[in-house]
Amino acid sequence: MVTFEWIIGLLLAAVALSALAQRLGVPYPTFLAVGGALLAFLPASPSWVLDPKLALALFVAPVLMDAAYDTSLRDLRANWLPISALVIAAVGVTTVAVLVHFLLPDMSWPAAIALGAIVAPPDAAAATAVLRQVNLPYRIMKILEGESLLNDASALLIYRIAVSAEAARHLGWGEFTSSISLVLLGSLVAGYLCGKLWLIAAPRFADAPSAIILQFVGTFTVWIVAEHLGLSGILTIVVYAMMLARYAPEGMSAALRVPTYAVWETAVFILNVLAFIMIGLQLGPIWSRLDDTVRWQYCEIAACVLAAVILARAAWIAIFRIGLRIAVALERWRGSQTLVMPSFKSGIVVAWCGMRGIVTLATAFALPEDFPYRDLILFTAFAVVLGSLVLQGVTLRPLILALRLKEDDFVANEVARARGAAFRAALAEIDGDPSEEAELVRLEYRAVLRQAKDDPDGRITSSELPADPLRRRAILAARRAILELRQSEAIGDDAFHQIEEEHARAELGARG
Repeated sequence: MVTFEWIIGLLLAAVALSALAQRLGVPYPTFLAVGGALLAFLPASPSWVLDPKLALALFVAPVLMDAAYDTSLRDLRANWLPISALVIAAVGVTTVAVLVHFLLPDMSWPAAIALGAIVAPPDAAAATAVLRQVNLPYRIMKILEGESLLNDASALLIYRIAVSAEAARHLGWGEFTSSISLVLLGSLVAGYLCGKLWLIAAPRFADAPSAIILQFVGTFTVWIVAEHLGLSGILTIVVYAMMLARYAPEGMSAALRVPTYAVWETAVFILNVLAFIMIGLQLGPIWSRLDDTVRWQYCEIAACVLAAVILARAAWIAIFRIGLRIAVALERWRGSQTLVMPSFKSGIVVAWCGMRGIVTLATAFALPEDFPYRDLILFTAFAVVLGSLVLQGVTLRPLILALRLKEDDFVANEVARARGAAFRAALAEIDGDPSEEAELVRLEYRAVLRQAKDDPDGRITSSELPADPLRRRAILAARRAILELRQSEAIGDDAFHQIEEEHARAELGARG
């Protein structure tokens, strides 16, 4: 009963902290990190223990599934150069590993590399929580989201190899290259096949509770199977999620889409809360068994690692800009112009969007109990997450406002174009029907088209007209039109999801 009371109290506190964070314009993980740190030193805090082997599957698999599902392949391809340049997991890992090995010569290289891989991937959710409040240019948002997803995959692949190398006490180059090639190829194939199997099986479950439960079961099963096969759970989940994002919406009704998105958003929030709680509870025992000298040493190492990950990101982006400027100059000299030089202000924002979050916490917690310097690594990981969320998360919004970056109308224009195509398809579907009901629907959709032209940024409200089969037929035709636009990449995923939400409300209303 005491455990249940603690869980209820902590969830209520997390909701209150999230609301406060939204009001102040900072990422909610910032307050979760502060709360987790305070929880570690409460005298009456609970002593909860979680199997380290469960941490990655429980915390990372659904979070990565959610992030990969929302990632647009079109935007990844369109921004491949800055995204690939920002996938600096190897750079961050190397920087931190060299620094930690210098500070602690007794730490083995695999252990130092594991620490570097743990603190390397940034948390896109923390950055976008702020960026969506200040209406940044669309391209910056897509670059940061793509960078975070690919950094997660590459850093956790390095993490896994480093942990295995520490267990085996050797890491030959030939074994490393053959292992990573097998893992990469096998994970891509496994993710694709799992996605295909799910697309075949999922339509058999139409009721929302069963379907949503099976979505979570499927996510965890894919991760567990990949790990048992010696593959990368991260890469397998990413490919699996992208397969589902591309093809699953076509066969998913509005009655299932609406609760599914709400449940997944809630689940990701709860997992963030649990991750900060569980890591915070581990810090208290770690801190209590250290003497003052070792405590100071741990704090010093954690501060150095935090400074290293912030400075390494800024330095790498500066190097990238220099290289890109040279490449642009060479193109102009040759008489061509394919590369675009991003503004200096956008570079500053991207450099400062390096907050760490749940992936760092989960991978640190997942280290085996007998891993060398596990307490130090866990302490350092939490310190880096806390420090980056406080230093960068709190100051990011004021920095963006001070730079006065202009928002573009990229998504709004795509939404307006999609609305026009959707409602023209709906009108075509009922064209020729002489009934009075059809005429009412035609009048409504013509009004919607006029509204879309006059106010492309606005949302279309659901109909007040009676539900009927004719309206449902028109809505389904409109939905097919926007699905075709998305498949042809005439619109991106952000515009698609906004229109999809509008059509979901209309479809549900038409069911009566």
